[in-house]
Amino acid sequence: MNTSPEQKEKIYRGLRIALIAFLVAVAVNFLVDSRYEKPENTITFSGHGEVTAVPDIANVYFTISQNAKTVKEAQTLVAGIEKKSLDFLKTNNVLDKDIKTANASFYPKYDYGQIYCIKYPCPQRNPVIVGYTASESITVKVRNTDEVGKIMQGLGTLGVSDLNGPNFSIDNEEELKTQTRKKAIDNAKEKAEVLAKDLGIRLGKITAFSESGNYPVPMYAKGMMMDSVSGVSPQAEIPKGENTISSDVSITYEIR
Repeated sequence: MNTSPEQKEKIYRGLRIALIAFLVAVAVNFLVDSRYEKPENTITFSGHGEVTAVPDIANVYFTISQNAKTVKEAQTLVAGIEKKSLDFLKTNNVLDKDIKTANASFYPKYDYGQIYCIKYPCPQRNPVIVGYTASESITVKVRNTDEVGKIMQGLGTLGVSDLNGPNFSIDNEEELKTQTRKKAIDNAKEKAEVLAKDLGIRLGKITAFSESGNYPVPMYAKGMMMDSVSGVSPQAEIPKGENTISSDVSITYEIR
């Protein structure tokens, strides 16, 4: 039986479509099998590490707030206390780079008056501006932590509106975090070696790793802050204690 060129073309076209459909089906089946391939047998170990260190910096925060009839007068009063505070800090060897203005603002003060209402609706009265409040917040990093008590006492006598701290911390925390992570990893590996021996298994490559923690726990000295502002003369020396940086890791191994 002779086949015309048109019939041959249709046959070839049908074969090509069938071949393409077959290859697509094989590829999809391969991808599905790979996606849902059963994972290798694994086992996970946890490790913990800690490093303690004496804080080497102290952070102090204070606000200067003043009221006046005009914005300019309020800001001038704030600037006067700010200058006295900065001069005092520099006299006590606090570096310019360690003194930073965190926020500066001013806002009006309103008098809403008293309205006696005996019948509804009550009459409305527009508030009247009677003055302005200017404020400035400043953060200070004290590198000589033995002097932080004296510095806070001095600031408390200069007219600052609010005084907070000290917040003791460690200047170079990254180095300690690296040490802490290594301790946690070594702790997990030691557990893995002991348990693998007890279970009679061999550990293969590491398939997963995660870390949590790795943050410092600072020490606050709030009692000093309150006494300084209230005018009571507390003991100038503040205990620094120790900061603890911890790390927790999880390591997953293949079981051979």
